[in-house]
Amino acid sequence: MKKLWNWCWDMYYKYKEIVNYLIVGGLTTVLALAVYYGCVFTFLDPKNSVELQIANILSWTSGVIFAYFTNRKFVFESKEKNKLKEAGKFVGSRVITLLMDMAIMAIGVSLLKFNDKIMKLFSQVVITISNYVFSKLFVFTKKAEKAKKKEKIEET
Repeated sequence: MKKLWNWCWDMYYKYKEIVNYLIVGGLTTVLALAVYYGCVFTFLDPKNSVELQIANILSWTSGVIFAYFTNRKFVFESKEKNKLKEAGKFVGSRVITLLMDMAIMAIGVSLLKFNDKIMKLFSQVVITISNYVFSKLFVFTKKAEKAKKKEKIEET
């Protein structure tokens, strides 16, 4: 049993960033879906294209706020001192995926008449993967740490 436990911890540390991203992404998705479903089951009509997008934007906003803070701390362990710049890049990348989400919902629900709940789930999978890629490549880059490591190597 101890070997299994050690193996699990070894795997966790080996893939820590991805595991934490999946956990945080899962929680973000649950929050975003809860807000979306809460809107369309209570006061917004998903059959109305404008109200569908309002529900989508409210869902997105809640998810982005939660995701920035949890990704910064638990996933990418950012040490960036300029949090405003970092948050700006994060929100900018999330605007791109919001537009992707809106396009998927507009095409899937408004044009093709698929069920909005199913399309929202499909959209969330696409968006979660895209958000990880954007966060990893453009937002939480570890350029400062890489530069320091490179300097140390060059000094020796």
